[in-house]
Amino acid sequence: MATVRLALANLPSATTPAASVTNATDAIDEAARREAAVVCFPECYVPGYRTAARPLPPPDAAFLTQAWDAVAAAAGAAGIAVALGTERLVDGGLRISTLIVNADGTIAGFHDKVQLDPSEEITYGSAGDERHVYQVGPLTFGLAICHEGWRYPETVRWAVRRGAHVVFVPHFHEADPGGFRPTTFADPANTFHEKALLCRAAENTCFIAAVNFASPGSPTTSAVVAPDGRVLAWQPYGVPGLLVVDIELDEATRLLASRLRTTP
Repeated sequence: MATVRLALANLPSATTPAASVTNATDAIDEAARREAAVVCFPECYVPGYRTAARPLPPPDAAFLTQAWDAVAAAAGAAGIAVALGTERLVDGGLRISTLIVNADGTIAGFHDKVQLDPSEEITYGSAGDERHVYQVGPLTFGLAICHEGWRYPETVRWAVRRGAHVVFVPHFHEADPGGFRPTTFADPANTFHEKALLCRAAENTCFIAAVNFASPGSPTTSAVVAPDGRVLAWQPYGVPGLLVVDIELDEATRLLASRLRTTP
């Protein structure tokens, strides 16, 4: 099978919603120059992930539509598929979502976060209720957004059982005051999160590609894990940039996911 090049946009939080769009289109251009087939962004990169410490303007449907149009135009001009972490308004409720754009600039759809972290239920109280897989040439991919991938392994297995070679895990994870500050991926002294990525890959025989914001002391960083649980590459902690990794699709046999025996 084919070799496919992935790009993970390990970027700092933007200073303004408008800057998040500029940063995203710049990263799309760079990923295309580096010949990636698809670039994935962190959770809610546009307009930014909402926290008490990071106030943002109220959700703006018109701004979001313009942002998505700009990202789709950049993807089409560069000839690269995009998975853009974004928020979106659905029936007045705010959702965490991922905009999927094809390499020709057409919009494939939105992938909403179904399993919210309890801390998100006030701000992002409108959860999705569907999951999907997507196609980029020979590559089939799925998504498990942040909390879904860490705490609900079924979300990854769902995608792999439907053909996904790789599952992207876009997330937002920043340092807690006084928390451990890693310098090595999956350090035993760190939280369980990066170790969970190794499990998600090995237990499903698929690739995992996780992408976080670049921030000082972040407990997790962007990384690609092989189907046997080996870490292929990871971005230095807190260092902005694109992590670009080639994967061999025939290594993603999906064997262990396919052997799951379901019961009524």
